[in-house]
Amino acid sequence: MKIASIQMSVIEGDKAATIEKAAARIQTCADADLIMLPEMWNLGFLSFDAYATEAEEKNGPTLTMLCSMAEKTNSWLHSGSFVEKEGANLYNSSYLISPQGKIAGSYRKIHLFGFNSKETQILTPGDAVSVVDTPLGKIGMATCFDLRFPELFRKMVDKGAELFLVCSAWPYPRLEAWQMLNRVRAMENQCFLVSSNSVGMNRGVQFVGHSMVADPWGVVMAGGGDEETVIRTEIDIKKVAAARETFPGLAGRVDWLN
Repeated sequence: MKIASIQMSVIEGDKAATIEKAAARIQTCADADLIMLPEMWNLGFLSFDAYATEAEEKNGPTLTMLCSMAEKTNSWLHSGSFVEKEGANLYNSSYLISPQGKIAGSYRKIHLFGFNSKETQILTPGDAVSVVDTPLGKIGMATCFDLRFPELFRKMVDKGAELFLVCSAWPYPRLEAWQMLNRVRAMENQCFLVSSNSVGMNRGVQFVGHSMVADPWGVVMAGGGDEETVIRTEIDIKKVAAARETFPGLAGRVDWLN
């Protein structure tokens, strides 16, 4: 399975141009089986003043473009996330789109970030764990701050997850925490993990980038720095079962603690 994780910056104050930029980046990854984008890439995570006015319903310009690009590239596409409006509520929403341009699954960020952030004031948290059964494997989705909550990833493993996709807008100075948590979530759950993190500046804050692909042993197979790039590698999903058989760490879980 060929992976392409797009690490990009927002064009601050110009959502339409950023959507066009993302479409162009996706087109360069047409040889990949799975492509993913960062968290809140079309606005910038810290553009809280624009959340309400730029929120989209499911048929809005962001998801419409992504469904079209998934079909055009014949790839599975993780949307990254964007502000989605449903009724009176706003969500930090992600979608997994099939090579036919159809929505295969969705996830709404459960753990909203409140430290120097207005996300908890503006958005409604999600209430469902998401694992999607695809021809590529069973894919679990998470977003940024979710990385700090291992119980979510355990829930995804209980639903059969073999591959975690984590979109993010993780800022400096917490680079070491980002790198550690990516690897640990992969290792402790004996899953592959692919992350796509934002780079560049948004509202005066710089994001750390360093998107990566980690294997079921927590080893980084490919990664980036803090500039725009595409992280590419190939993974064999069968190595999840092989890792769990070689070292049956998950088999040692104690039921009454779960």
